Amino acid sequence: MITATGLELRAASRILLADTSVRVQTGDRIAFVGRNGAGKTTTLRVLAGEGKPYSGKVDVTSPLGYLPQDPREGDLNISARDRILSARGLDVLAADLAKVHIEMAELVDGPARDAAINRYGSIEERFSNLGGYAAESEAARISSNLGLPERILNQPMHELSGGQRRRVELSRILFAAADAGDGTMLLLDEPTNHLDHDSIVWLRDFLKSFNGGLVIISHDVELLAAVVNRVWFLDAVRGELDIYNMTWQRYLDARSADEQRRRRERANAEKKASVLFTQAAKMGAKATKAVAAQNMAKRAEKLLAGLDEIRVADKVAKIRFPEPAPCGRTPLAASNLSKAYGSLEIFAGVDLAIDKGSRVVVLGFNGAGKTTLLKVMGGREKPDTGKIEAGFGLKLGYYAQEHETLDPDASVWENIRHAAPDAGAQELRNLLGTFLFKGEQLEQKAGTLSGGEKTRLALAGLVSSAANVLLLDEPTNNLDPASRQQVLDALHSYSGAVVLVTHDAGAVAALEPERVILLPDGTEDHWSDEYLELVELA
Repeated sequence: MITATGLELRAASRILLADTSVRVQTGDRIAFVGRNGAGKTTTLRVLAGEGKPYSGKVDVTSPLGYLPQDPREGDLNISARDRILSARGLDVLAADLAKVHIEMAELVDGPARDAAINRYGSIEERFSNLGGYAAESEAARISSNLGLPERILNQPMHELSGGQRRRVELSRILFAAADAGDGTMLLLDEPTNHLDHDSIVWLRDFLKSFNGGLVIISHDVELLAAVVNRVWFLDAVRGELDIYNMTWQRYLDARSADEQRRRRERANAEKKASVLFTQAAKMGAKATKAVAAQNMAKRAEKLLAGLDEIRVADKVAKIRFPEPAPCGRTPLAASNLSKAYGSLEIFAGVDLAIDKGSRVVVLGFNGAGKTTLLKVMGGREKPDTGKIEAGFGLKLGYYAQEHETLDPDASVWENIRHAAPDAGAQELRNLLGTFLFKGEQLEQKAGTLSGGEKTRLALAGLVSSAANVLLLDEPTNNLDPASRQQVLDALHSYSGAVVLVTHDAGAVAALEPERVILLPDGTEDHWSDEYLELVELA
C-alpha cells in the first residue's frame, strides 16, 4: 500500500499540489490525469520515493515498481536480459552458471573438474529455488510481448536506443510484479511510449488482469478505458487533486457534470453577491444604515469566498514550425549509409535524397534503426560506412524522442538561448510564453521538467530556428490531446522538408507524405495509404 499524508509539492514557488492525502491499495487501478506541466510526473516521482515533497510524507508498505518517463541509466554494461533478471536477483546466478559451465568444458584435470561440477550444482540449486529456467522463460516472454526479441536481450544496455532501454525497464518491472504477488504497487509514467500496437494491446491485457495497485499516467484513452477503476484529476489552476471512484467513461461524464454545476453555482452566487454589493452601496450612504451595509458586504464576500474555483480552459502551446530559410534543390542527401553496434547490424546500404519541401516517413519494426538513422542524418552519430552531404543553404532542425538536444542541467532559458543564440531576449521570452513557459519557470532546470514540458521546450528550440529540413523522432510523445493537435497542425502547414519517425498515424496523416523509407533494408517507395497500417505496428 502507498499512503501519502499532507502532501504539498512545488516547482520553485509555484504550488503543484496542496495539502493532499491519498492512498493506493490492492485492486486500485488509477488513471492520473491533468494537463501537461500540472505536476503529475513530479507527484509520481515523490510517491515512488525518488523525489522529496515540500511538506508531508509518503509511506510505502508493499513491493514497488516505478517506470519514469526517461530511461534509467544504471549499469549500461550488463545485457538487457541480465537487467530484467536482476528484478528477482537471478542475473548474478545466471552469469555464474554460464561461467562455471565454460570452466567445466575446458577443465581436463579430474579433481578440478569435479570441484567445478559441484559449484555448478550448488549455483543451479539456488537458481532453481528462485524460479530458475522457468523464470528466464517468463522474462523472455514478457520482453518479447513488449517488442524485445532474443537478439536485443543479448545486447549490452549501452548499445540500445533510449526507447529500447525503456522497454527493458518496463519488462523488468512487470517481471518483478508477476513474482511479487497481489500486493505489488506499480507507478507507470507513459508506459506506451515506444511500444508498437501489438505491444500496447498486450500491456492493456496485462494491466486489466493485474491484481495489485496501479497508478498510470497515459494519453492512451483506449488503455485507460479498458483498465482503470479510479481517476485522479490534478487541477493545475487550484493545485488540488479531484478523486473519482469510477471507471474512465463514468469519470468523463462526472467531470463534465461537475464543471456545469460549478458554473451554475458561481453564476448564482455572483448574481446574489452583486445585488448585496449594490444594496450595501446604497445603504452605506446613510449613517444610520452603515452597519447593515457592512454586514451585507460581508455576506456578499462570504458567498464568493465559499465557491470552488472554476477550471479555466487549459492553455495550449501555440506551435508553428519556422518559415524555412532558402536552400537548394536537395538540401540533404546520404549514400551507402550503414550502422552496426558490435556484431549487430542495424541498417546497411541506405541511400536517400531529401529535396526541398519533401515529406518522408521512415518505417520499420522496433529495433530496425529508425532513431539511429535520424541521429546519423542529424550528425549526432557517425555512420560506419557512407556519407551525409549537406546541400546549398541547409539548415537542419532535429527533434530527439529522448530530448537529447536539451541540457538537463541548464535552465529553460539557457536551453532556448543555446538553440537560438542570435535571437533577441524579448523575442525568445515571447516565444517561450507561447509554449507556456513564463516567470520563474524560465529558471527551472530542464531535467526537472515533465515529459510533456520537455517536448514543448524542444519544439520551441525548433521553432526558434529557420530550419528548412526537420528531422522529427516521435514528436507527439508525452503530449496531451490539445498539444498533440497543435503539432499535427504545425506539421501540416510547414513548407520545409520533413523526415518523420512516428507510431502516431495521425501525425503521418497530417504530414501527407510523398515517400517512405523502409528499414532495415533502406528501400524507398512512393507513399501509399496501405502503409498506414504499418505505422502503429512499426
